[in-house]
Amino acid sequence: MSFSFTNPEPDRDDGRSFSFTGPDSADIEQQLQAITGMAHEILRRVEEVRRQLSN
Repeated sequence: MSFSFTNPEPDRDDGRSFSFTGPDSADIEQQLQAITGMAHEILRRVEEVRRQLSN
């Protein structure tokens, strides 16, 4: 599987996107779902830490 930015300029957020390619699109979809799950867990934990720090 490969991963690339189609427009990697950091100060431009219009039109930036990611490109995933690989031999099996179902495998890519599964990996993206795993990444999404991890991102949600990270955000949940960040919120928990923020809540603890503000108390």
